[in-house]
Amino acid sequence: MSLNLPASLDRFAWWLEVEKNYSANTVESYRRDLREFADFIGINDPRLIDTPLIRSFVYSLKNRNKSASVARKLSALRTFFRFLLREKIVAANPVLAISMPRQDRYMPSLLTVDEVFALLETPGDNDTFAVRDRAILELLYSTGIRVAELASLDLKQLDFANESVRVLGKGNKERIVPVGRPAVEALQAYLPQRAQLLAARIKRGHPPENNAVFLNVRGGRLTVRSIERLVADYSLRAGIISKVTPHVLRHSFATHLLEMGADLRTVQELLGHASLSTTQRYTHLNMDFLTEVYDRAHPMAKK
Repeated sequence: MSLNLPASLDRFAWWLEVEKNYSANTVESYRRDLREFADFIGINDPRLIDTPLIRSFVYSLKNRNKSASVARKLSALRTFFRFLLREKIVAANPVLAISMPRQDRYMPSLLTVDEVFALLETPGDNDTFAVRDRAILELLYSTGIRVAELASLDLKQLDFANESVRVLGKGNKERIVPVGRPAVEALQAYLPQRAQLLAARIKRGHPPENNAVFLNVRGGRLTVRSIERLVADYSLRAGIISKVTPHVLRHSFATHLLEMGADLRTVQELLGHASLSTTQRYTHLNMDFLTEVYDRAHPMAKK
């Protein structure tokens, strides 16, 4: 294998995508972070890169990046040098001597159950795509899937008979997620409109989008950005003051399940998290609820 750094980066990207089965977005993120590092050090031979050089790069980031961003770039470097070690290009991983930056505790926003219901009921008769948009909102809250997972959803992934959806998550990992009855009914109500959008697209001479569940006005697949925009617009109309994104609905889905007694492992599976610690970030249950559970369950609690 070439000792040229750009060639090593290309080989590394191929390894991530083909052998490690990373998503295209993740691979591109690693590429971007490593190109930034390569531009900073100005060295073409990976064997000449040492811990002090990497540490100087990390220090240069601290005034321009949040701690989470610095940690992500450091993680990309650590994985890259693990790959170079595996390929016997370097004798040691110089990143291991550098500790991860301390990250700020992130607490996503959360909607109350009443706010979620208000949001779901907002699409009305005056909205051209009310049926489609209601199906999107219902599915986001009913399943807790990521917005990218929803945008990439194909018809073959929907199982109306078993009221479930097969989700292709990060790293192309599949999981089966139950779909609530209201979301199933909203999806079924949307399918005739989808057929109309598809027919109009074919009539205009464009290739049909036969697979995508959610279509735009031109009959093409609805984008992540469009879904984020419609969620924000409907939340404003619902009178919700805080900013609402598809991720807020995902967090609300998880927290409401936990408040109703679901265990953390089950929620982890539904969300598609590889680590339980990731799921725990979604669980800011209020003190009243925790106290109620304690009083009900602990043998020494006051009755």
